[in-house]
Amino acid sequence: MLLQIMTVGHPALRTPAMPIPSGDIGTSELQRLISLMRDTMRSASGVGLAAPQIGEPIELIVIEDRPEYIDRVGAEKVAERQRYPFSFRALINLQLTTLAGPSIDFFEGCLSLPGYLAAVPRSLSVRVEAFDENGERVVLEANGWLSRILQHEIDHLNGIMYTDRMDPRTFMSKQLYERYWKDMPVETIRTGVIA
Repeated sequence: MLLQIMTVGHPALRTPAMPIPSGDIGTSELQRLISLMRDTMRSASGVGLAAPQIGEPIELIVIEDRPEYIDRVGAEKVAERQRYPFSFRALINLQLTTLAGPSIDFFEGCLSLPGYLAAVPRSLSVRVEAFDENGERVVLEANGWLSRILQHEIDHLNGIMYTDRMDPRTFMSKQLYERYWKDMPVETIRTGVIA
């Protein structure tokens, strides 16, 4: 069974999530929800899914970047984005700290706004403290693309969409991005002029 992913405009996407009580972590009910979220994310070829995106106002995200997703990108873009595969993880009651370093613009999409993307500035490095699905404390220091994924999904827990952070001049359909802009620097795309 797959869950319905809420799309932009649904109030669930703007409602801040609540922490999951420690007594509920590790329950069979939460384990089932995590499993359904994993299957839904994979079915949509996503790398992250937050509970508010499936209408659940709780602090839970699932993330995974599979090798076959990365293979589609190309070696140059993989290196530029510091993107590498990582196994499935469920993270609960997350706290994000941005670490010192630059903010980087790359294009992002979202399962709740299918078919569109835009350049979004994100911190290159973050630290996330959370609990895993068994209630064990987890501390992640993430760089590059994983850092971006974590920031994107944690934004969902706070009722924030990438459209709130994007450069509006770069917002476009995925189809036109692929046709005209995919190999151009963000600075060129901002001008809207193809040289």
